[in-house]
Amino acid sequence: MIDELNEILKNRRIKLEQLRARNINPYPYRFERTHMSSQVVGNFDLLEANGIAVRLAGRLMSIRSHGKTLFAHIKDSGGLIQIYLRKDDVGEEMFEIFTLFDLGDIIGVEGTVFRTKTGEITIRVAQFELLTKALRPLPEKWHGLQDKELRYRRRYIDLIANPEVLEVFKARTKITNLMRQFLDERGFLEVETPVLQPVYGGTNARPFETHLNALDLKLYLRIADELYLKRLVIGGIEKVYEISKDFRNEGMDRNHNPEFTMLEFYWAYADYNDLMKLIEEMYFRVATLVLGTEKIIRGENEINLAPPFKRMPYFKAMAESVGEDIFDADEKQLQEIMTARGMTLPTSRIFGRGAYLDELCKELVEPKLIQPTFLVDYPIELSPLAKKHRANPRLVERFELYVDGVEYGNGFSELNDPDDQRSRFQGQQAGRKPGDLEAHPVDDDFLFALDHGMPPTAGFGLGVDRFVMLLTGCHSIRDVIFFPIMKPEPEIQSLDKEIL
Repeated sequence: MIDELNEILKNRRIKLEQLRARNINPYPYRFERTHMSSQVVGNFDLLEANGIAVRLAGRLMSIRSHGKTLFAHIKDSGGLIQIYLRKDDVGEEMFEIFTLFDLGDIIGVEGTVFRTKTGEITIRVAQFELLTKALRPLPEKWHGLQDKELRYRRRYIDLIANPEVLEVFKARTKITNLMRQFLDERGFLEVETPVLQPVYGGTNARPFETHLNALDLKLYLRIADELYLKRLVIGGIEKVYEISKDFRNEGMDRNHNPEFTMLEFYWAYADYNDLMKLIEEMYFRVATLVLGTEKIIRGENEINLAPPFKRMPYFKAMAESVGEDIFDADEKQLQEIMTARGMTLPTSRIFGRGAYLDELCKELVEPKLIQPTFLVDYPIELSPLAKKHRANPRLVERFELYVDGVEYGNGFSELNDPDDQRSRFQGQQAGRKPGDLEAHPVDDDFLFALDHGMPPTAGFGLGVDRFVMLLTGCHSIRDVIFFPIMKPEPEIQSLDKEIL
């Protein structure tokens, strides 16, 4: 295999030098196109009837030689189209030059259109030029790249070999734009807040650390936007949102990537009840505009995103799953329940009542929430930034939205009592175990801002990547991120072996 690869690379280099010897620039500066392949197909009748010449550029994906003629396919962002070359049309010298081209090379062609005997729309080439000489082969001679790991590592090859991949990312762009449009129409202002932060916060997560040499200052990549967006609410921006990259130095699985995209927005003078109604409307609208329907299929389940979504109290769902009411259960009792089910707590989490509840919920409740469900009224131990429930101070006014057993959003009636907020921060720090970096730190600057008064506010966070997964039918977050984080890359020679 290595010998075969070396021969292929050697032959491409030889052809490169042969082209240069013929005064052919293998990397010219530009090519003026008049049409994309899709435009040629869409306007074929008009182009053929009037003998209109077209100029296209694209990557060579197939070549079939028949003596003094050849057929080939080129691919551009509009699709794939066939070209036809005759030695009598382009001249003997140029026809010979084409034999120095390989699959993967990028060329420009000019000619008129016709249909072959088999009915395929084709360009009869009058002239052509090389635009880029490819020095490495396409995967599996371009017929497909199936290795998932390799597809993620070499997304550009994936896009060439598997054109349907691009449709997922087109849908991602549309989904993001529709969420922006939805919030813009309702008077929300899009902003940007710092990625580098002296105090990380907004959720319980382990951050990435870095160092600012100019100020000799330790900084963190943000784990959430929340505390800066709330500062803006304090400053008078009553409806504010940000679509941002966040970073969490934690585990990786099909729903988690260390670098991910979040939508967070904050709405002054609203509470979590108002928020749930808004979220239902947004999910329904985006789904119907992207898919043409409010119904999606996930495995064996048909899921309906039409409002209203189900509301399920947290401890009611826990009681149904555990088989008993655990609202008053202490840490020891919760541990016994977990032990009886063969469950253990991750050592990286705080060993408190909230952590036990969190693990029980993840294991026993969340997988059962298939249809869109707001799990509401969380225990206060799990929510240091949410307002105490108006009917029960041991709960907070918080919800998480679940679809098909996966969380798709987290919202609060935001805590705006600075003394209560300070106490919650300090309580988390006091309860953290040595080495635990996930407990929310005390952010004195945010508390100072909160002392100036924040109006009653509702806040919501949505993982954009997961939402794209939901609406495109993808089952791994890596399928909706162009360049996901991967293990160290194999040697290039090893990679070449895989794609031959």
